[in-house]
Amino acid sequence: MNKIYKSLLLSLSLFFALSADLLAEPVKVLMKTSMGDITLSLDQEKAPKTVENFLQYVRDGFYDGTIYHRVIKDFMIQGGGFTADMKKKKTREPVENEAKNGLKNKKGSIAMARTSAPHSATAQFFINHKDNSFLDYPSRDGWGYAVFGKVTEGMDVVDAIAEQPTGVNSGMRDVPRSTVTIEKVSIVE
Repeated sequence: MNKIYKSLLLSLSLFFALSADLLAEPVKVLMKTSMGDITLSLDQEKAPKTVENFLQYVRDGFYDGTIYHRVIKDFMIQGGGFTADMKKKKTREPVENEAKNGLKNKKGSIAMARTSAPHSATAQFFINHKDNSFLDYPSRDGWGYAVFGKVTEGMDVVDAIAEQPTGVNSGMRDVPRSTVTIEKVSIVE
């Protein structure tokens, strides 16, 4: 009986260890834009709630047809919340801020956009165009902005988007004068 018990415990511990490893695998996402493709690697181990929130929007097709609506060269490009006619899309409930996960707002990282309320992030995200350590936990407000992945291919596309001339549109500043559309976002199997 003792051997069976030990064998069962060993099997269960191996199963859970393998399951944890599978859960910790980065998720690859392909973002097709009107200016080219961006491939992202999402860190579900360090930002599980944020990654799941983002992936649910991807599975729902929410990002398809949205735009990069806020572009500031040498800072970041922000998208995922507005259509080309500057209509804000209806989102689900906000996700808990996971900025205290050790990931940094370095050039090429993707983070959740939010209001001044720490736990207000829904669908909008930004890709850092330079290292923005002032956005890291704890930041000026004690929270920071939750990084949940990074660009693995297509940083040249991010750079090209960041270079776009911007202006004011529908009362919003830093909107690209030529629309930059997120055509489709999909999970890479």
